[in-house]
Amino acid sequence: MLKIVLVPINPAGWPFIGLFAAITIGLFQVSDLFGWVGVILTVWCVYFFRDPDRTTPTRDGLYISPADGVVQLIDSAVPPPELGMGDAARPRVCVFMNVFNVHVNRIPIDGEIKTIAYRPGRFFNASLDKASEYNERMSIRMTPAGAKEGGDIAFVQIAGLVARRIKCDLIESQAVKAGERFGLIRFGSRVDTYLPDGVTPMVCVGQSTVAGETVIADATTSEVARQGEVR
Repeated sequence: MLKIVLVPINPAGWPFIGLFAAITIGLFQVSDLFGWVGVILTVWCVYFFRDPDRTTPTRDGLYISPADGVVQLIDSAVPPPELGMGDAARPRVCVFMNVFNVHVNRIPIDGEIKTIAYRPGRFFNASLDKASEYNERMSIRMTPAGAKEGGDIAFVQIAGLVARRIKCDLIESQAVKAGERFGLIRFGSRVDTYLPDGVTPMVCVGQSTVAGETVIADATTSEVARQGEVR
């Protein structure tokens, strides 16, 4: 029970939690009602920045979800041009995070970071398809361990309607492992994963994902794309 309640907080959240707490103290000086509203918002802020440990599948060929949330879109799309990955469309899995999801992002597969590119932009609702093209984003290109020519992948942090700050702790040429934390997006957002050509997504639209745990694709399988239905 204590593990459920006493969840670790991501260090990036403490300044915001402190700000919310300070505002709450000020609100109590105005009225008890406003003060208790501040308490509720401060508790929510603590909840938002929770950072629980995850158990990551480690078999070769598995691509793990980089974000908690819901699979909003599965399609084929060209990776962001700033990554230099060409103009051929690739399988793409888009995970939308609402304000109640864990917002810590994780590496999808073992490998090496090749390119990191930030692009400012607008703040459309992250659930809209045009968000991937027009919104503020941080794009990462990486080479999975043992990947053949053309096997690079990309994952993109996209700010949303409420989000106004993308945090990415990666550096180019960094060796990373699947499931490792690499950043977060504050207050509602989305993460798109561009898979190598020929790798079929193993999730379906509407499915919930857990960052660092949910397998979104498997390079070693010949299974056809999965379908899903609400039950």
